Amino acid sequence: MAVDLKQIASRIRALREIAGVSVETAAREFGIPVETYRQYESGETDMPVTFLTQVADRFDVELTAILTGDEPRLHTYAPVRKGHGVAVQRRAAYDYIDLAYNFADKDVDVFLVTVQPSDSPSPPSLNTHPGQEFEYVLEGTVKITIDGHEVVLEEGDSIYFNARLPHGMVAEGGKPARFIAVVT
Repeated sequence: MAVDLKQIASRIRALREIAGVSVETAAREFGIPVETYRQYESGETDMPVTFLTQVADRFDVELTAILTGDEPRLHTYAPVRKGHGVAVQRRAAYDYIDLAYNFADKDVDVFLVTVQPSDSPSPPSLNTHPGQEFEYVLEGTVKITIDGHEVVLEEGDSIYFNARLPHGMVAEGGKPARFIAVVT
């Protein structure tokens, strides 16, 4: 299931306006420049998943509601069949599939992430957000940078870390890498 950037932006703007929060206050709360926030809210620029989860937390809605416009309805269990997760393509090198989009009142978000290899040896873009992350590599090699430390993970490896620390990842070896990410 694909999501439309303009619709996501519209939902974010509506949440902010309903809450009576100014653009400047929202930008400050999310720790980003006002102009960046305006670009996100206009749908001009892709938004990182971490920003979307911050918005969901701030306005007390499910991430799924921001992505799809629908509230999750399942409370006991929520199977997601192969190929039926919600696709979240927020940055060129990263593809996220939300694997828990239809479960209400989640304590964690679960994503299947594919990271494309970079053409240049530049360091990964770093981000921070409240909570913790667990990642399990399904295929390929991922170099994760956490607070200035680099860890290389291969198929079958995993890592758990404090997501408040600056972190980012790149696929190594010229091939895409896939992993499961669990984010609190």
